[in-house]
Amino acid sequence: MRRHCLVSALLASFCFTFAALGSNPAPAQGQLPEPPRPFQPPPPPPPVPVKPYNPVAVTPPAAFTDTAFQNLRKNLVDAVQHKDRAALAKLIVGKGFFWVRDTDLADDSKSGIDNLANAVDLDNPNGGGWAILADAAANPSAAELPQHQGIFCSPAPPRFEPQAFGTLLQDTDTDPTDWGYPAQDGVEARAAAKPDAQVTEKLGMNFVRVLPDSAAPAPGAPSFLHVALPSGKTGFVASEAIVPLDHDLICYTKESGNWKIAGYVGGMGP
Repeated sequence: MRRHCLVSALLASFCFTFAALGSNPAPAQGQLPEPPRPFQPPPPPPPVPVKPYNPVAVTPPAAFTDTAFQNLRKNLVDAVQHKDRAALAKLIVGKGFFWVRDTDLADDSKSGIDNLANAVDLDNPNGGGWAILADAAANPSAAELPQHQGIFCSPAPPRFEPQAFGTLLQDTDTDPTDWGYPAQDGVEARAAAKPDAQVTEKLGMNFVRVLPDSAAPAPGAPSFLHVALPSGKTGFVASEAIVPLDHDLICYTKESGNWKIAGYVGGMGP
């Protein structure tokens, strides 16, 4: 949902800029154009209204205990640690690899490893693509993709009561991408985005609303999320302690008793 909104916002911004440029008359012949105006950054968005909400319980997904799947994860960890592209290629289906964002972006003329490399930007010298695969290999959960028998994707969704969560979205005028859940019980919420700030509350295993003013940290500084708590108060929580609902998926299928990487949902875009 957020990806669709982002694309729409970018298109709307481009169209507005194009229209504004087209509406300015060209300078008369021999007349110097006006000097460019200094850049004026847009005003910050107004603060998001926060009010108390009814907590909705959530249970993290369980590990997918299939032995062959766990063997694949071990091989994936080894390939990623050594940044071994050839070893990684052996863990991917030979045909039919899919890469879905808004549409299927996989190129049938390319191999599975080439499509996966494009999806996660594997060839970027900063190593970000390998880090994405390392996170995927570290997650032990997987669940069958609805209406796609035999395709299992990771991470699996958490368990919760859908009707209660739907009511929560309506009551707070939010969408699922605004929410996450604690990686474990007792995650600490602090008064400021600093690791030594006062602990104001500890989170239970309920959905927590992530506010859009969660700023990127300074280089080398710990990353925190600004969250709205069920009490109506706000706090700051370490980023790694909150599992988002809006994330990429790496998908697998079983071939001749062995699991293979079958596709990717999300990714960097073409």
